Amino acid sequence: MKKIRLQKYLSSMGVDSRRNCEKLICAGKVKVNYAVITKLGTTIDPDKDIIEVNKKVITKNNYKLYILLYKPRGFLCTSSDPFGRQTIYDLLKKIKIKLNYAGRLDFDSEGLVFLTNDGDIINEIIHPRRMVTKIYEVKIKGIPKIDDISMLQKGVPITSQITTQPCHIKILKKNQNNSILHISISEGKNRQIRRMFDYLGIKVLRLKRIQIANLTIDGLKPGEYRILENKEIVSLKKYIKNNC
Repeated sequence: MKKIRLQKYLSSMGVDSRRNCEKLICAGKVKVNYAVITKLGTTIDPDKDIIEVNKKVITKNNYKLYILLYKPRGFLCTSSDPFGRQTIYDLLKKIKIKLNYAGRLDFDSEGLVFLTNDGDIINEIIHPRRMVTKIYEVKIKGIPKIDDISMLQKGVPITSQITTQPCHIKILKKNQNNSILHISISEGKNRQIRRMFDYLGIKVLRLKRIQIANLTIDGLKPGEYRILENKEIVSLKKYIKNNC
């Protein structure tokens, strides 16, 4: 494997942000092949060198990584595509750990995707009994009627067997041509929001997920991602536990 800078490797493994990894190195908390390293810019070979942080060996198998990604429109939530279309993993090429996502977004949608190699927390987020809230910003054609909003909030049939659970809808902006809504749901059926509006004959023009649980898209631009800080991970786990 090509050598990379120590702080970059530690960040890609989810130890902390790049800047905080640099602080760990300068503080003498990092060892390479049992020797303390304090010089920034040190390069390592992850396939050969033994890396320790606070006396814990860092490997691809024992470190948990949590990432927030802003998926742009035109990208797939999948590991590969037989037609060669771009996927969210094309945006994560610098990350050397295999990550899975907690809830996909369709090709034409954009917004927040949570990825991790922590299977337990993925199950917690997507499991129906946890009722984890997801918030979407939705632009639709025209202005919805009060009865339409009421019907959506109570739940509508999107198949002959499936009726959506109650949700919350807030109208943010509206004019004669279109409206922008905030929609909070706690389930994740395939293309659910689009199918909810299809039931009413309303066209969705744009759909963006802006929040999952207590994690928001704030500060991210399309195609960007960031690694969660430890305090954010603790807060997320606490949110899920309290939401049970």
